[in-house]
Amino acid sequence: MNSQIKQQTVLLVDDEIQILRSYEMTLRMEGYTRVISNQDSRETLAAFKKSQPSLVLLDLTMPHVSGEELLKDIKADSPQTPVVIITGNDAVETAVDCMKNGAEDYLVKPVSKDRLLRTVERVLASNEWRKHVQLLERKVKSPQLENPEAFSEIVTNHYKMLSLFRYAETIADSSEPVLIVGDTGVGKELMAQAIYKAGGSRGEFVAVNIAGVNEQVFDDTLFGHIKGAFTGAEKSRAGLVEKASGGTLFLDEIGDLPMESQVKLLRLIQEGEYFPLGQDIPKSADIRIVAATNQPLQTRCEAGTFRKDLFFRLNTHNIALPPLSERACDIPLLVEVFLQEATKSRPDAVELEFETILPDLVAYAFPGNVRELRSMVFDAVASGSLDVLAERLGTNREKCLLQPLPEVCRDQQQGQLAFPQSLPTMEDAKDMLIEEALRRSGGNKTMAAKLLGMTRQALNKRLRKNEV
Repeated sequence: MNSQIKQQTVLLVDDEIQILRSYEMTLRMEGYTRVISNQDSRETLAAFKKSQPSLVLLDLTMPHVSGEELLKDIKADSPQTPVVIITGNDAVETAVDCMKNGAEDYLVKPVSKDRLLRTVERVLASNEWRKHVQLLERKVKSPQLENPEAFSEIVTNHYKMLSLFRYAETIADSSEPVLIVGDTGVGKELMAQAIYKAGGSRGEFVAVNIAGVNEQVFDDTLFGHIKGAFTGAEKSRAGLVEKASGGTLFLDEIGDLPMESQVKLLRLIQEGEYFPLGQDIPKSADIRIVAATNQPLQTRCEAGTFRKDLFFRLNTHNIALPPLSERACDIPLLVEVFLQEATKSRPDAVELEFETILPDLVAYAFPGNVRELRSMVFDAVASGSLDVLAERLGTNREKCLLQPLPEVCRDQQQGQLAFPQSLPTMEDAKDMLIEEALRRSGGNKTMAAKLLGMTRQALNKRLRKNEV
């Protein structure tokens, strides 16, 4: 069961104090941390509005205000909040009336602990899934991002990336794990940070690279230790799980996690519990796990080096980032951004004409992706010459898969055009096409001209004509 479900608020309503205490103790012992008991039915609606519970367990027969009345009032105020009736009245007619008035389920007293826990778990899980589906439907219908600033660190104008932004924003509020896959240098951590920002988490974003971490280092880094846990442990130390409480724990290079540590990570995800080194009593974790890998985890599962159950839990939400070679029309935008970064600390830097080398950059396959492009720009700015960059591209060109230049941006919505109801004139259409080419190329005229299949001189002539 998802540990985040146990952190949702449950409101118990019953006029018998012994029953309230029994139900509350049962839920708390199972790990539910937010349980509110209400004995006076006259105060129930106020308690409901204040706590905004995810589930209400409601008795029917109570003095002052009956359960039937409260059920109608609760569903009128919050139709989406599930209500489970718990009563000693086993009359079929009463049960039918309650279900008609919006009750999620109907339990007859005495209710066993197992029955109570199964019902609460099922209803909360179903309600969370229903809210997630509703959110997904709303996002799918709206192509616009509600929180575009969360993705501002990722420079792109490519439709696949923008589609991933919409999906990432959709799952940002989910408590389920996210697995981000992609080649080295595509920006997996930036995407993880964007999901964290879009989700509005109250806690921190804490990142850790798993590569080269053995079992003991993993345990100590993530879970911390108590005083005397091992030689040199002179005082207790909290781990990154505690530091990320209420926020996101980002595990990079998850494919390198040792098998022994995979079991502990699985427990952390499934049960929301972990053991600091040297401690026998588990601690609760309130975190969202986002993992990243450049390895095919399915292949590692088949080879027996990665647990299938852990893979399935991590892969609840999946984001596959495309390599830079598949979104080459982003290269001019990225060059401009990296050029600004590189020259910010070098006010005396030589001004370089990157337009002259853009065709070679676009044709290059970039095995190191965005990170490699950034290093190229910084290297050129530091040396004050494009020669080193041209030599680097020429040396590596034969080792990479080259892309024909005309295909650079022929990936925008399958190349389809959308026209307004009133068709533009040929002259207006040309201007609109030039405007779009400049937008996609980040204002780079050389690149825009190549996208349009014309020379830069012809493009400049057209632009000058429009300025007159």
